[in-house]
Amino acid sequence: MNDAPRPADRPLVTVAHGSRNPDGNEVARAITAQVAALWDGPVIGAYVELCEPVFAAALTDGAPAVVVPLLFSAGTHVCHDLPDRAAPGTLFAPSLGPDPVLAQVQAQRLRAAGATPGEPVTMVATGSLQDAAQDDLERARALLADAWGATVRLSTMTGQGRRPADVVRPGDVVSPYLLAPGHFTRLLTQQSLDAGARVVADVLGPDPAIAALVVDRARGELGSRPCERLGRCDGPVGCRTRG
Repeated sequence: MNDAPRPADRPLVTVAHGSRNPDGNEVARAITAQVAALWDGPVIGAYVELCEPVFAAALTDGAPAVVVPLLFSAGTHVCHDLPDRAAPGTLFAPSLGPDPVLAQVQAQRLRAAGATPGEPVTMVATGSLQDAAQDDLERARALLADAWGATVRLSTMTGQGRRPADVVRPGDVVSPYLLAPGHFTRLLTQQSLDAGARVVADVLGPDPAIAALVVDRARGELGSRPCERLGRCDGPVGCRTRG
């Protein structure tokens, strides 16, 4: 007999980073609304910072939730900040990326921007100081190369890795590995164009495939064993179950 909780027994909480750009926060709200149409139970949208509600305040009734970070690598927020702020019994999915679904959405954004499959691409991500996050970005780069059928180089805006000015080549097309528009979108667009990029695609944004991925991740956590390693986090922290 399977005693795993049903979806309706736990709220699903999406957690985006949060931005001072209202358009960026609206992307997370739109994805959360798409998820709500697929999940048999309450769905709550929250943010790490810069927008309300922040994660720690999202579950006012204290009900154990299943949390899916709308983040693309196993950085500090996924591995430390969110688990440290969670209520006992909370289940955590790993970061949303890397995943072939995200690579397919990136390829769609490249085509929509006028790029031709087979053209060389530079993928630009936010970046992190954590080795696990950099490993995730390398896997995401490889997934995009498979989906696009061409060489993909990796650049980051912060943390480990090389910056767009050092990676983007004249004539490249650029794929922002970002969920929503904001500060880094403006910076990477300008730096990529200054380095000679032919076109910079849009961020991934709301997409039915991303919403379905969120639900798949949440369902995968129901019935998971206590204190499994949370995704690809470095160090001794990061259990799937908090408490």
